[in-house]
Amino acid sequence: MAKITRTITINAPVEKVFGYVTDPTNLPEIWPSMVEVKDAKLLPEHVGSSFGWVYKMAGMRFEGSSEVTEHVTSQRQVTKSTKGIQSMFVWTYQPEGGGTKLTVDLEYTIPIPLLGKLAEAFIVKLNEHEADVLLANLKARMEA
Repeated sequence: MAKITRTITINAPVEKVFGYVTDPTNLPEIWPSMVEVKDAKLLPEHVGSSFGWVYKMAGMRFEGSSEVTEHVTSQRQVTKSTKGIQSMFVWTYQPEGGGTKLTVDLEYTIPIPLLGKLAEAFIVKLNEHEADVLLANLKARMEA
């Protein structure tokens, strides 16, 4: 599995950032390769909430679904893919001054085993850049 960890400080309250990110219908606004989120089933307790998605990686289109497996309001949310690209996102939120320190830890399986290690390294670099852009877009949206 490939792993990515990124941290950013956002000049917005934790509750605002947490509320935005944990609503999957917002993801296509900030995530360049997230083409679509559909069939979102948001439960009041959050754990068990799920959504379908369409994602482009290295020019290829993937469809899948994810489910919230852990939720601690304004602190942490874990989402695992249940169909499509195998992945787990751990979003951790910490108050910092009047803002938010957000860390995202991602583990995923590259779904293209036939392309070999060179292509795998390229895709990992693309996804690292994607994570940076996602967080920069989130920061811009929350601080606007």
